[in-house]
Amino acid sequence: MIQVTDIHKRFGTLEVLKGVNLTVNKGEIVAIVGKSGAGKTTLLQIIGTLDRPDSGSILIDGTDISLLSEKELADFRNRHIGFIFQFHQLLPEFTALENVMMPALIARENDEQARSRATRLLSDLGLRDRLSHRPNQLSGGEKQRVAAARAMMMQPSLILADEPSGSLDEQNKKELNHLLLEMRERYGQTIIVVTHDPDTARISDRIIEMRDGRIMNA
Repeated sequence: MIQVTDIHKRFGTLEVLKGVNLTVNKGEIVAIVGKSGAGKTTLLQIIGTLDRPDSGSILIDGTDISLLSEKELADFRNRHIGFIFQFHQLLPEFTALENVMMPALIARENDEQARSRATRLLSDLGLRDRLSHRPNQLSGGEKQRVAAARAMMMQPSLILADEPSGSLDEQNKKELNHLLLEMRERYGQTIIVVTHDPDTARISDRIIEMRDGRIMNA
């Protein structure tokens, strides 16, 4: 599903990634752990096409993303990769339903079909009565479920989660961990999670440790 080969990334004089190699299989949940500054989020952003490496290559479902133009990269990201962030990144002026619809609207899909699919996703996640609520009217756990529904809106093959439980209390962390497992079982996605939370790491099929810009146990 994912083949990361000899990825290097530097910010100024600081070398953040120092020849990272990683393979992730289809349908696998992989947790990436390590101390702050180890390069976890930078690696996730590069896999997610939000940033480009200085050198090395990444294949996602057979596509070498380093060969794509910026426009092609944006389209690939929209259609093949879903993101779940620590602080949700929901648009405050839009309802839960509109937030979930956003990736489909960006892809210029039919509005009625997008609305129907977003409604179904939110209903599947227990938010049928929150469709018209804006983010400031939702609990932390509800916001994270809206973010998860948005990540799944385009039926991507890959979900990337950056510290998804970082802002949640213990009960909502448990619900989120259950949700990640449910997403994999129900929709068959490959999931990579960057996390400091040991409970979130334990639900994964494999735990990858990063240290000083390198993967220690791929």
